[in-house]
Amino acid sequence: MLIKAHEAEFYNENGYLLVQGVFNAKEVKEMQDAVESIIHKAAAAKLDKSATWQGDYLPPEELKKLVLKGFHDVHYHDAAFTRALSHPNMVAVLQNIIGANVQLHHSKMLVKPPEKGAAFPLHQDYPYFPHKNHTMLAASVHLDDSDTENGCIRVIPGTHKNGPMEHVGMHFLNHKQYPISMGTPCPAKAGDVLFFNYLTIHGSDVNRSQRPRRNILFQYKDPLDPPTQNVHVNWGQGLMVCGENPIFREYQPKS
Repeated sequence: MLIKAHEAEFYNENGYLLVQGVFNAKEVKEMQDAVESIIHKAAAAKLDKSATWQGDYLPPEELKKLVLKGFHDVHYHDAAFTRALSHPNMVAVLQNIIGANVQLHHSKMLVKPPEKGAAFPLHQDYPYFPHKNHTMLAASVHLDDSDTENGCIRVIPGTHKNGPMEHVGMHFLNHKQYPISMGTPCPAKAGDVLFFNYLTIHGSDVNRSQRPRRNILFQYKDPLDPPTQNVHVNWGQGLMVCGENPIFREYQPKS
């Protein structure tokens, strides 16, 4: 058991939990190399783009300078991420939070380059892939040491108890009511993983340091927690990370 009972209780009460040392230095290096490879291959295929969120949460002249490398379904691009998403240490935490049966929803990488890495305004993940029982959580794998200077994740503890909240254009909360500075910083070391419920308000500031901030995000849920809308569907969605799927169905790619 990677986490203790009181840590699972902390997650249930606060909607997030930082677990240290989930991945060792060798595993982190493998994922770092895989991230750089994906970026280079995307550029060569002319599929590279910035995933910076637009909006009025930053002055336009500052916003246009920012960059965010965000690619989904990274476990289709490199087996390092397939190993990571079902790593025994990850499974140990997930089973203490979600239960015996855990299913992958999707994966993605979020890379904030030095000095110009884009911010994420405070938001819930719920609007992107709403589910009935709200078991969905994110596991943010840190591939670099992360702090307030290079845009570490911030959370507002306990907000998962608020239920779904109104977002501006589905993307983020009203930034005047919920500025990024309101979030509690969650600094972490490379190899640490921050777990947080998809209803927990979270975000991150601009990377103003000379260091990168590379994170891999895995979204997990209980297989018995059905989507309430047929959105954010991707090919291969539903991979069982541990346990079993109690319901039989055919999994097919989108037509």
